[in-house]
Amino acid sequence: MVILEMPEKEAPGSGTANDRDVKQGVSGDGLLDITNRIHAASNIDEILIDLKDDIVKLFEAERLTVYIIDGINKELVSRVKSGDEISEIRVPISSTSLSGYAAYKGKLVNIKNVYDDKELASIDPDLSFDKSWDQKSGFQTRQVLVAPVSFQKYLLGVVQLINRKDGTAFTERDEAAVQELAKTLGIAFLNQKRMAKARQGKFDYLIENGQLVQKELDKAIQEARKTRQDIELFLIKNYKIPKKDIGKALSHYYRAPFVEYNEMAPIPGELLSGLKVPFMKKNSWVPIGKDGEKVVIAIDNPYHLQKIDMIKPLFHGKELRFHVALKEDIQKYIKLFFQGDKEQSSIDEIIGQLAIEEDEIEEAAKGVTEEDSAIVQLVNKIILDAYARNSSDIHIEPYPGKKNTEVRFRVDGACQLYQTVPYNYRNALVSRLKIMSDLDIAERRKPQDGKIKFKKYGGKDLELRVATVPTAGGLEDVVMRILAAGEPIPLDKMGFSKKNYDNFLTIITKPYGIIFVCGPTGSGKTTTLHSALGYINKPDIKIWTAEDPVEITQAGLRQVQVRHKIGFDFATAMRSFLRADPDVIMVGEMRDKETTHIGIEASLTGHLVFSTLHTNSAPESITRLLDMGMDPFNFADAILGILAQRLVRTLCKKCKKEYNPSKEEYNELVREYDPEDFKKLNISHSKNLKLCKPAGCAECHNTGYSGRMGLHELLMGTDKVKKLIQQKAKIEEIRNQAIKDGMTTLKQDGVGKIFDGYTDLLQVRKVCIK
Repeated sequence: MVILEMPEKEAPGSGTANDRDVKQGVSGDGLLDITNRIHAASNIDEILIDLKDDIVKLFEAERLTVYIIDGINKELVSRVKSGDEISEIRVPISSTSLSGYAAYKGKLVNIKNVYDDKELASIDPDLSFDKSWDQKSGFQTRQVLVAPVSFQKYLLGVVQLINRKDGTAFTERDEAAVQELAKTLGIAFLNQKRMAKARQGKFDYLIENGQLVQKELDKAIQEARKTRQDIELFLIKNYKIPKKDIGKALSHYYRAPFVEYNEMAPIPGELLSGLKVPFMKKNSWVPIGKDGEKVVIAIDNPYHLQKIDMIKPLFHGKELRFHVALKEDIQKYIKLFFQGDKEQSSIDEIIGQLAIEEDEIEEAAKGVTEEDSAIVQLVNKIILDAYARNSSDIHIEPYPGKKNTEVRFRVDGACQLYQTVPYNYRNALVSRLKIMSDLDIAERRKPQDGKIKFKKYGGKDLELRVATVPTAGGLEDVVMRILAAGEPIPLDKMGFSKKNYDNFLTIITKPYGIIFVCGPTGSGKTTTLHSALGYINKPDIKIWTAEDPVEITQAGLRQVQVRHKIGFDFATAMRSFLRADPDVIMVGEMRDKETTHIGIEASLTGHLVFSTLHTNSAPESITRLLDMGMDPFNFADAILGILAQRLVRTLCKKCKKEYNPSKEEYNELVREYDPEDFKKLNISHSKNLKLCKPAGCAECHNTGYSGRMGLHELLMGTDKVKKLIQQKAKIEEIRNQAIKDGMTTLKQDGVGKIFDGYTDLLQVRKVCIK
């Protein structure tokens, strides 16, 4: 089919007048049903054959002919027709026929009697009716209604109705209806042309790259049609073509970026408001974010004009950028963005309920007083989605002015955008979280700390540690640490090297002394302590813990939650423990002189004491404690060991790739480890040496990394180290002695795990300085 450019449209012909009441004629419901069926059709030829009788009946006519353009011969060719007397009809695009005239002039023609030469001349002096068609077929033509089929200025064909059954002329309502039908056919014809091109060349990329041969592709297309499957998914499932290669083929064909489903994708909250899920599901599109000021739309066909024309008004005034995606992935995005947990309301429902606030502070206070308010639902969904994504922290980050509030999750130690919330609701959002945390919602100038017991709000047994921090513009950030109740991880699953594991077991099974686990916030200190307690947790051992908060619960442990507001702090808890016949005491953190002093005294009087410190390395912890005023002789006697810890992202087990490192890469790892100490590992560079690197797959969301493991630096309380403590030696002296005694530094442990194939140097460098 060749598309011809239309002439400027003229007003409908004068032969359209009718004495009958114009209210008679085509029914609106019938026409709407037909246009909907045409729009929904994947094959316009088949649907028109099925619909021809319905269209004839709708217009109360006797015959229907739909023509398309043959641009080479400048003719109209019948594509669908009723009546079998003539197999194919061809008419020139000229005034020598009624259909040719409608196409040539680009105007509607309504004739009451085609044999009335005066009526024809009143429309155009050159207009004539070719009576030979009636002579050939034996059919008597009387009334004719013809409309050009076009899209914008391009002529695509003609639709022609012949003879009203009651013998009267076609009405003005019939004229309006046939023009609406022609408009629908114009869009369908253009889409059909483009879709035919897509079927022919959409997968040329796969053929050119040797992944398929044309015969296989033709067979796959036929089988996919028979089973009513999308050809893309059929190729993935039955021909094992990787999705990323299908994406490259689509991107190459449509000249648009390919977007693959990512369950960690941020929810574009401000773009979803007001959108109807059934409409998006039916038409396979969804907004997935912004590229600068442009709205990015994932769609199965970026050149489907009808869909694009329907989408554009929904984002009035915004520039759209269309990315191609598989229908299956689009449906997954819609489910991710709008449904979430079955018990939750969808994002569009929540955002839609939020009333625009003129006075944000007053409206925020009002909006969070009702248990069923939209803000309550929004907060619950954020927390439940964070838990479902295995997030450790939730960050609520408002910005001044009219910039939207960002919600970020930390997963495996890395922050990622979850969604944006319209700026109008930032104060209501923060106020709701303060109410749940029992904080002062009127206090915006000072930081506040609290806790949320989520079970009474959202059903899941979660606790969240909440911190609010005043930021520029009179706003407040909120950071929530998710404390999911759970069993301790077995000690042998903590990622210890064999030497560190054996040494750590040695000290945690001692009858008395003090053991510290140190590292920054979020490095897994509490998890390691609970794993150690789980190892020694036996019926014959009494264990007391003082924590803030109690994150992990274990049967057999007597766990206490400290409450600073009423003066029940770590020091008070420890004094009470010493009167309660303990064997082992675990203190959440030794942050002051009094707590540390009690801990050391307890360890010297026959108790095994565990605690954490916020220090960067094991040797540094010693000087920190001495600087707090600890007696060096008592401390030296008490210390069993100090474990420094970091969490490093690990390579995805399913997609990581082995490779032989270059000599330069090998030498770099040796330098990071320390050349002298590296000799003890007895690892040389050869063709058989294998390291692993990230690749990316659906399981790890194409990051190449999945999960985390511990890096450890265990300083043992050897006699020589104790002597240096008594002498208040410098950090360097203590570190050097610990290394001589067999301590492996954090970075050295990380490099060892690189050679074991667990991670790579990039991730080790992110968490280790030396």
